[in-house]
Amino acid sequence: MSRIGKMPITVPAGVTVTIEDNFVTVKGPKGELSRQIHKDMGLELKDGVITVTRPSDDKPHRGLHGLSRTLIHNMVVGVTDGFSKNLEIQGVGYRAAKQGNNINFTLGFSHPVVMEPPAGIVFDVPAPNKIVVSGISKEQVGAIAAEIRTLRPPEPYKGKGIRYEGEHVARKVGKAGAKTSK
Repeated sequence: MSRIGKMPITVPAGVTVTIEDNFVTVKGPKGELSRQIHKDMGLELKDGVITVTRPSDDKPHRGLHGLSRTLIHNMVVGVTDGFSKNLEIQGVGYRAAKQGNNINFTLGFSHPVVMEPPAGIVFDVPAPNKIVVSGISKEQVGAIAAEIRTLRPPEPYKGKGIRYEGEHVARKVGKAGAKTSK
């Protein structure tokens, strides 16, 4: 059995889960998420615990087992606690400012870059060089954070750019001085 797939998912108080033909809908204090789970996976909701079962030990079913369980677990965690990704901006003159719901980036281009959040995502700028992307869908939060990072990825020589908090950027040595050879 899959170590992750066989773990039960406990549904906390205040969260409602409905399963119809492997279409899972989770409602909680932060919002509502729904997703279609693969038709081969067996889903059972009993006494506030969701269990995911697989029909056989074939390789595709083993992979889907853990994936299906993790997707449902992330939905339950998302509607109760939510997810967030922290990004840092490094570089002289690089900064972010919040304008309404949007973020206005100054990243060394000839123009400012404005990014508006899609539905379900909230941007926060606690400092000019820090950005927090939060929402109830882990998948969407990660995708938007990656999109922000691609505006100015960290470069390897000085490390300037947008990076995830705590991300290690492999640094390269710059050009050496001209050597005279004889």
